[in-house]
Amino acid sequence: MLNIRREICGYCGACVSVCPEGALELIDAYLTVDSETCINCGICTKACPLGALEVINEV
Repeated sequence: MLNIRREICGYCGACVSVCPEGALELIDAYLTVDSETCINCGICTKACPLGALEVINEV
């Protein structure tokens, strides 16, 4: 599961452009993730310059 730390996110869109599944979207300067499309690959977490994204492994 992808967690967006909104208090850190600068809504730059860097994560949106690298998502191979197109699961991330900026809507009215608000980052959203489609949890059904997201494959938890973590590419977006590496692209985020502020470290606002993290993949949480569900148990």
